[in-house]
Amino acid sequence: MAYVSMGEAHHRITEYLNRFSDAVSYQDGASLKNLLSLSSNSPSLISLADALAVFHDSNRLFKQSDKFSQLSEIADRELTSNGKLPEKLKAAGSFLMKVFGVLAGKGTKRVGALYVTCQLFKIYFKLGTVHLCRSVIRSIETARIFDFEEFPKRDKVTYMYYTGRLEVFNENFPAADNKLSYALKHCNPQSEANIRMILKYLIPVKLSIGILPKDWLLEKYNLVEYKNVVEALKRGDLRLLRHALQEHEDRFLRSGVYLVLEKLELQVYQRLIKKIYIIQKQKDPNKAHQLKLEIIVKALKWLEMDMDLDEVECIVAILIYKNLVKGYFAHKSKVVVLSKQDPFPKLNGKPVNS
Repeated sequence: MAYVSMGEAHHRITEYLNRFSDAVSYQDGASLKNLLSLSSNSPSLISLADALAVFHDSNRLFKQSDKFSQLSEIADRELTSNGKLPEKLKAAGSFLMKVFGVLAGKGTKRVGALYVTCQLFKIYFKLGTVHLCRSVIRSIETARIFDFEEFPKRDKVTYMYYTGRLEVFNENFPAADNKLSYALKHCNPQSEANIRMILKYLIPVKLSIGILPKDWLLEKYNLVEYKNVVEALKRGDLRLLRHALQEHEDRFLRSGVYLVLEKLELQVYQRLIKKIYIIQKQKDPNKAHQLKLEIIVKALKWLEMDMDLDEVECIVAILIYKNLVKGYFAHKSKVVVLSKQDPFPKLNGKPVNS
């Protein structure tokens, strides 16, 4: 059997899908399975005969319902290798927006709208055009015709995963925590790969609000890149945090969480100063709340972090402003006077004050 190119297969399938979506716009919810199934599937190597066989097997179509974007990616790679401009994945997004318009109306068809939304999210994230997600999110979350709980569980989990990632990019950590935690709670416990994908973003969010994951969790889901980040927060070890960020820089940048993790430095400084305070309290309880900046400089030098008094004073001032440290400066004596009551406030699930 002769195989056509990915570009040709993509063209023929897209042509068929456009005709089919036009037909479904006049149908009821019973026709929805076929449309959803067609909206995103094809094997990595596909002949026209194979494609038509898939089209006419609606059960097979419904089970393999999220691959159209993958075919588009393969077709784009083929175009790129031939020196042409990749355009198929973008075209797939345009087609799925058309499908979304069909499904977003009243009646039983609207239950498929969230499914198509999730496919759009996948495409927008791959294209780096996540701003396009906003209009679709508004349609889902503000339109009265949608009741979120009526959608299938798998679609709700996927939707919360992608919208949670968007909140991470926007540094809206409480919202990201809610959405990603929902996705984790309702994810199939047997789907370890999906759980790992959720945790890859939920862990940085939890760290940002002062909640540290257990070591067994990182080991079980192969997220050991966060192990030294967590250890640095526990120990107040700035050197270890920076080393961990440098070691896994490419991975964190690809995930889009590097800047989130970089901002954990303030919590590490807080932990370091708290450890100095505890040691000083054991030696001289009466003067424990009077912390010389020079001692902090020495502790940082021991960690191979070369900073002068002015830099340390600036860092402590930021910690006080961010409510990570309670106290004030005695500038003449170069001392930070800590509050005798709760000098190191916990985040308690809330992000550091911006």
